[in-house]
Amino acid sequence: MKLTILGGGGFRVPLVYGALLTDRAEGRVTQVVLHDLDAQRLSAVTRVLAEQAAGVPDAPEVTATTDLDEALRGADFVFSAIRVGGLEGRANDERVALAEGVLGQETVGAGGIAYGLRTVPVAIDIAQRVARLAPDAWVINFTNPAGLVTEAMSRHLGDRVIGICDSPVGLGRRIARVLGVKNPGEAWIDYVGLNHLGWVRGLRVAGRDELPRLLADPDLLGSFEEGKLFGVDWLRSLGAIPNEYLHYYYFNREAVRAYQQADKTRGAFLADQQAHFYREVERSDASALEIWDRTRAEREATYMSENRETAGAGERDADDLSGGYEKVALALMRAIARDERTTLILNVRNQGTLSVLDSEAVIEVPCLVDANGAHPVAVAPLPDHATGLVCSVKAVEREVLAAAESGSRTTAVKAFALHPLVDSVNVARRLVEGYAGVHPGLAYLR
Repeated sequence: MKLTILGGGGFRVPLVYGALLTDRAEGRVTQVVLHDLDAQRLSAVTRVLAEQAAGVPDAPEVTATTDLDEALRGADFVFSAIRVGGLEGRANDERVALAEGVLGQETVGAGGIAYGLRTVPVAIDIAQRVARLAPDAWVINFTNPAGLVTEAMSRHLGDRVIGICDSPVGLGRRIARVLGVKNPGEAWIDYVGLNHLGWVRGLRVAGRDELPRLLADPDLLGSFEEGKLFGVDWLRSLGAIPNEYLHYYYFNREAVRAYQQADKTRGAFLADQQAHFYREVERSDASALEIWDRTRAEREATYMSENRETAGAGERDADDLSGGYEKVALALMRAIARDERTTLILNVRNQGTLSVLDSEAVIEVPCLVDANGAHPVAVAPLPDHATGLVCSVKAVEREVLAAAESGSRTTAVKAFALHPLVDSVNVARRLVEGYAGVHPGLAYLR
């Protein structure tokens, strides 16, 4: 099979290739095509992958190209992991938002809207090219904001585009671990919401819901990442365990203040760190794989550090530093390619799963996956507080899609103004002006 990775010069591509190297079954990937607009980044990542493959029999062949059509033509699977505007764009998203006193995180609030506005037109172009050049391909979308981008692409690819995120998987794994579940894969995670806006409402092992046991034990509940981040009392009040990104909603003022006081925003930190990585690989004769691994460890350890500092949560648990999105992607790909039926939490079209949203809305829920794709599993209705947030944020996503389609600056302002973390129409107008001034990718707004 041919796998095309868009954003193939991205820092996390070796995670995907490393997982491919352990797959020895029939019907596996034999050809990996990396596509990126930056030839230097492609060269660096190709070096890392070559070292990973050393001594591995029948390792998937790797080629690299800056020609998008060439990369897509004849692909069986397409992993989309692009970053429109690069990490410099992410840093600008954060800076403009924080100057207005609102959150600039890349998927949540003003920063997520700005990122979506410049990413959606590119994602739609990719979807149209896939439909023309590789009509039988499945697109697995990593690109943030994952739910929004997946919904944009689904308007052209239908159910053949599926969004993934490792946050729900990591959350379920942590809950299972603290409850003493020996094999987390045997647990059924009742998770529902949008990407980066969801809640675990139950964790069933052998038919028994173990979440009430966790919520009833303050010591147990406060012993893992989300318990430290949100606080035991708040989790017990919710009766559920929220995705870590909900910290930006539940503790918004504290998060904004922490980001304003930080020496660097997350985007600026990653921009500097990754620029150093690519330069070091280009100029050094040292092992590219060792340089990458060292940089990755630092990246993972500092993830959401401002939020953890605000909550007094301390350093991340060592078991949470190994990533996981690549495992979700490969499990999804195997299930479709080989009809190896499995259950995964994915971003897919609603199709009546959540009654408060229309059938085309992309949501994040457990799905049964087989050769025909991902099928959302029926879930119980959300409580009112969660329904309000989900509907509000989905309405914002729809305005982003409308602005990207029409090029209307007025609609873009509406998207910002309607977001629950942007509390002023005047702020929304200044945000649009600020982002249009620093992002060439927003020149289409008029």
